[in-house]
Amino acid sequence: MGEQPIFSTRAHVFQIDPNTKKNWVPTSKHAVTVSYFYDSTRNVYRIISLDGSKAIINSTISPNMTFTKTSQKFGQWADSRANTVYGLGFSSEHHLTKFAEKFQEFKEAARLAKEKSQEKMELTSTPSQESAGGDLQSPLTPESINGTDDERTTPEVTQNSEPRAETTQNALPYTHSSAINKHWEAELATLKGNNAKLTAALLESTANVKQWKQQLAAYQEEAERLHKRVSELECVSSQANAVQTHKTELNQTIQELESTLKKKEEEIERLKEEIEHAKELQDQRDSLSQKLQEVETHNKDLEGQLTDLEQRLEKSQSEQEAFRNNLKTLLEILDGKIFELTELRDSLAKLLKCS
Repeated sequence: MGEQPIFSTRAHVFQIDPNTKKNWVPTSKHAVTVSYFYDSTRNVYRIISLDGSKAIINSTISPNMTFTKTSQKFGQWADSRANTVYGLGFSSEHHLTKFAEKFQEFKEAARLAKEKSQEKMELTSTPSQESAGGDLQSPLTPESINGTDDERTTPEVTQNSEPRAETTQNALPYTHSSAINKHWEAELATLKGNNAKLTAALLESTANVKQWKQQLAAYQEEAERLHKRVSELECVSSQANAVQTHKTELNQTIQELESTLKKKEEEIERLKEEIEHAKELQDQRDSLSQKLQEVETHNKDLEGQLTDLEQRLEKSQSEQEAFRNNLKTLLEILDGKIFELTELRDSLAKLLKCS
């Protein structure tokens, strides 16, 4: 079936700086997919990651590799074949733990596969124990290998020469296995050295801030001391030339220290400005949030007033409709009364004519 992916996750990929062996260099601008692959044909596990069409991780897992968690979201391992150290930054501790568990699982599987491969190599390299005539020889004993005093003086020694040659051939796989063990021990020592360097680099990186502050204080003290020293040297007239030379060197050192101090102070001022800007942005954000809450409250009040006005409008419309209905009824009654009065008038007119 070839090589197939068996587990994938996403992380930011880093490699150790090949020059300093201390700092981490990012190899991906954003989180990328990091996958475990298994080659069933060769029985090999690999860690592969691509950034576009570029392979930024191509690491074959070997039994002597170790995946180390250096923080809650960061882990690393050294690859002696690639001569580098890979680092992965995860979005959560859960993803880091899952990746580390898979690393340990596939590392153990690689170890078992290697042991099986060595066993097959030893079996195939061991010569057949059958004799030239087809008869099986008896197993070798210590006496038959070393020989007793009697056997050394008898002609039977020549008959035991073939088993001794066979013993030498049987010892070849163990010599080969010893060479492999020495090779892996050398790689393990290299990895231990790399891990020690990485640990020292991490400790050094975490101590950079304190060291910088200490250097700044030391620079200030050194500048004051040098100023005092220059003043003292200027008072000595008998050694004017030497003092002048020394003074020039000290002035140059002071200028360098003052330049460094100025840069550090500028950096401190820049950091302070950034902090003040961040505080202003936070205050603006809080003010806008408060205004937004006030606007939302005002909107709710307006919505309540609008609902009340709509209810009053509906009530007024209902009252107007009832008034119209009553007025219409009164008009109908009035029309009836007018009609009756008209008939009464006509009747009275007729009576007047008849009389």
